Amino acid sequence: MAKFTVRLRAIQVAFGAGMVVLLARAAQVQLVQGARHAVTSRAQRTERIVLPARRGSLYDRNGVTLALTQEVFHVGVAPNELRNPEEDVRTIAAQLGWTPSALQRELTRRYAYFHGPFTSSQVLQLQSIRGVHLTSELVRFYPDPLFARPLLGRPAADGRPASGLERVLDSVLTGTDGSAVVLRDRQGRRYESPSRLDAFPTPGHDVYLTLDAELQEIIEHALRDAVERYEALSGDVVVVSPTTGEILAIASHVAQGRSEASALTNVFEPGSTAKLFAAAAILEREIARPGDSVWVEQGTHRLGSRTIHDEHPSEWLTLQEVVEQSSNIGMVKFIERLSTEAQYAMLRDFGLGSPTGVEYPSESAGILKRPHQWSGTTPASLAIGYEVAVTPLQLAQAYAAVANNGVLLQPTLVREIRSLAGKVIYRHVPEPIRRVISPQIAGELRAMLRGVVYHGGTGSTAALTSYEVAGKTGTALRAGTRGYVPGSYTATFVSLFPADDPQLTMVVKLDDPKDAYSRLTAAPVTRAVLEQLLATRSGALDPGRLTVTPRTDPPIGPALDGVAAPYVVAWPVLEESEVPALSPVPDVAGLSLRQAARALHRAGLRVRIRGWGRVIRSDPAPGVPVAPGTMILLEAAEWSSRR
Repeated sequence: MAKFTVRLRAIQVAFGAGMVVLLARAAQVQLVQGARHAVTSRAQRTERIVLPARRGSLYDRNGVTLALTQEVFHVGVAPNELRNPEEDVRTIAAQLGWTPSALQRELTRRYAYFHGPFTSSQVLQLQSIRGVHLTSELVRFYPDPLFARPLLGRPAADGRPASGLERVLDSVLTGTDGSAVVLRDRQGRRYESPSRLDAFPTPGHDVYLTLDAELQEIIEHALRDAVERYEALSGDVVVVSPTTGEILAIASHVAQGRSEASALTNVFEPGSTAKLFAAAAILEREIARPGDSVWVEQGTHRLGSRTIHDEHPSEWLTLQEVVEQSSNIGMVKFIERLSTEAQYAMLRDFGLGSPTGVEYPSESAGILKRPHQWSGTTPASLAIGYEVAVTPLQLAQAYAAVANNGVLLQPTLVREIRSLAGKVIYRHVPEPIRRVISPQIAGELRAMLRGVVYHGGTGSTAALTSYEVAGKTGTALRAGTRGYVPGSYTATFVSLFPADDPQLTMVVKLDDPKDAYSRLTAAPVTRAVLEQLLATRSGALDPGRLTVTPRTDPPIGPALDGVAAPYVVAWPVLEESEVPALSPVPDVAGLSLRQAARALHRAGLRVRIRGWGRVIRSDPAPGVPVAPGTMILLEAAEWSSRR
């Protein structure tokens, strides 16, 4: 009996001690550690999320969308949460592009996940279905992925650095992220309940570039065809407005390999296109006049250990004829009258040897040695475009100064910056850098460039039927690792259009084309681009400023297959009784935006784009008679994603 009592007392003591420990622990958890556990509990069923800000869009100068940020969705389905499984499965399958049977097999798992991504229209009907969990994401989308791709670049993503304009304009395009607190279940899924918003996201600014989408489309197509037709290694085209400094179009193409923005980053020796700078220095210093002549020794001239040749042997040539006939000997003899300091100063004033400052990363500064680094033959080499290297943009900027009455302007790719509400935050205004030459000298140089095309010069293959073009050819040997490569040339043609009142300055450069001379390659490409541009009546040209100049002699030289029009119709002033001929709108339904725009451009019509993907309708409708130059609105289906 005593043993039983001892055991009972021991059990009671143990039970009492256990209760004391339990109460002490409960007090510790509830009273001492209660606040900490409450925080942990809230953290387990709540989550602070970042609300990403929408990145600003990129547009061309006319409002055509080039890059935008699109909200897409990923879909998760919990089969055990579906209220009406059969009907819900049919709805989900229809919206996601699955067959009901295939979707049913996916739903045999505890939780099915469909990455997509899917558009807002695809998931609109899924938001009300219980058991469907949507996750949104902002992605960068390019309606035409190939449009000016090296120039536009890509924003930073997945550990990759940003590139192109997306990198330069990142601080403008990037907004300020917001934040919110949401509830989630034990499996980490967020509840379909309102979140507690801490801060609204602020979207980035929209940027309107100086590019003209129609002109960009034309030069990209023409450049690809030219590289293929002439079997060139690569090529570049740059078009700028000489009176504003705005870059209207810029394209680079490599026959094999990845295209880069080589028009801004790669340099080349400009060849005879540099003769204009030598002529400018001679005229500006009043060393010679356009009518002064030199003896060109019938095509062969000895300069130290070098022998200089002319393609067309002559005896006497004036300075104007030297430029028109692209005489190496004539320019070398004229430049002998100029001091090295004056020659160097003129090249620097035209912007050679220094970056233009355009809004693009890793722009090349070019190569121009200082006079103390020159050899005895350097002045002659510089006069004919050797021992100096430029980018196509630098060359275009220098010629634009001649077109702009001697004033060099700062080139730019940004026309406007606007807020989400449409308020203009920044608008480009022409920014003069310096006066390079006087207006009188600029006029004399333009007359020389007109003669290159129309006075039997080397650029006759760039001539148009109804409008005059001024320009200069350049064919330079290409340098290799062991000096110049025989038979390998860079063909360049720089043009001012129209010749009297230039609205465009264009550089066409082809690397190692099959037909080496620029008059057989780069000049015809220039003519093809201008013909298509006139046919579309793009906003890049002001028709009211064009002066029709009827000519009896047709353009000379080959045309690009499928690019050049047989002739260009002038834009005369219509009498009141005259009515422009109407033509039906082509049917472009089902085509990609790129294909549709090309078809309408060739029909002489202008294009505006709404949406992305493939064309679903046009306004005016197909078959409706319209006048040339009418603006056609293309509506495209929303971006469709593959599962």
